[in-house]
Amino acid sequence: MGNKETSKTQTEQKTGKPTQGIPGHIAIIMDGNGRWAKSNNLPRIAGHREGVESVREIVKSCARIGVKYLTLYTFSTENWKRPKTEVTTLMRLLVKVLRREIQELHNNDVKLEAIGDISALPGDVQKELADAKEKTKHNKTLTLVLALSYSGRWELVKAAQSIAEEVKNGIIDVNDIKIETFSKYLTTKGIPDPDLLIRTSGELRISNFLLWQLAYSEIYITPVFWPQFRERELLEAIADYSKRERRFGKVSEQLEKQN
Repeated sequence: MGNKETSKTQTEQKTGKPTQGIPGHIAIIMDGNGRWAKSNNLPRIAGHREGVESVREIVKSCARIGVKYLTLYTFSTENWKRPKTEVTTLMRLLVKVLRREIQELHNNDVKLEAIGDISALPGDVQKELADAKEKTKHNKTLTLVLALSYSGRWELVKAAQSIAEEVKNGIIDVNDIKIETFSKYLTTKGIPDPDLLIRTSGELRISNFLLWQLAYSEIYITPVFWPQFRERELLEAIADYSKRERRFGKVSEQLEKQN
């Protein structure tokens, strides 16, 4: 016990980071790029570019402090409704970022995954994603999941359709459909549910993001726009998370007996 405490203290002194209460999976709704740009009298694309810098820092920070999964709500299905020029610019920026950052992700042992209707993305984006996933597929320190052309409702409908098809073909029986069964048909199959959801810019909604997976996630809302969200803000969110009691429907006394 003494050795563990000494090790914990030494680690904290060296890194300045908490060594317990680290969520295994953090999901982030990266909101506020456009409003940050407007508040600084800049075009919207400037907000998206600055947002990339936040992504870079948060990925590095999560890998360094021991987060195992980081899911970023990068582009929703609703985002296709934005002005065509903005969507085109965003897709070009995504390609540029993937090409520029993939080697550093690989060097830092980060594995890249993507969820969503990937087939709806432009061909060059699909290619860069495929190349990045292939290059990093054996990395283990952190899995970075990009939600692209993603919608929680879309994901649930696709899962229901797949299950219905297998019931129709006699592959599974309708009575065998359980919570665990349903989870296997989601795009997040094999990825644990988020422990912590962070939303920037102060909006109080989950915007069609991971509707199934967020059932028991802790939620942290910050008024900070995404381009301003850096390691300090991340550690504040984690510190808040570490103070919470996750009961999953149980009462405190039951958790105390388990411990």
